[in-house]
Amino acid sequence: MEVKIYTDGAARGNPDGPGGYGTILVYVDSHGTEHKRELSAGYRKTTNNRMELLAVIIGLEALIKPCEVEIFSDSQYVIKAFNEHWIDGWIKKGWKRGKNEPVKNVDLWKRLLKAKEPHHVKFTWVKGHNGHPMNERCDYLATTAADGNHLLEDVVDTTV
Repeated sequence: MEVKIYTDGAARGNPDGPGGYGTILVYVDSHGTEHKRELSAGYRKTTNNRMELLAVIIGLEALIKPCEVEIFSDSQYVIKAFNEHWIDGWIKKGWKRGKNEPVKNVDLWKRLLKAKEPHHVKFTWVKGHNGHPMNERCDYLATTAADGNHLLEDVVDTTV
């Protein structure tokens, strides 16, 4: 089963302003019928990078069986972590990066690694705000969620 997941994160007043994510899952069944599912939520106090990560996580966690997945994101942070193997280095160094500084958002990186485990995942960068219809729709979902009235708490799990 092949699934395309388009993602975007947004934050107002980054860091620590309201934010949101937008995720679209696209699947074409054996009859050639396209199925789309849109997911989004807003948070009271967060960062853009946390929302970019959460958009990918939510998309992967929505899958109920192992899939061939292509993730499309305008976040260099997310894409380069996998395509340039940053994450492998972070794990080897005990979640440290250059100058022995701690990696930010470790809770979400670990959640993302767990969510992608059953799948074969390819990460593809798309230029943001450049007219890509699915990226624009994800941006709309993310910013609308960030501007919403029913914002959630972005709780950082420090136990991971």
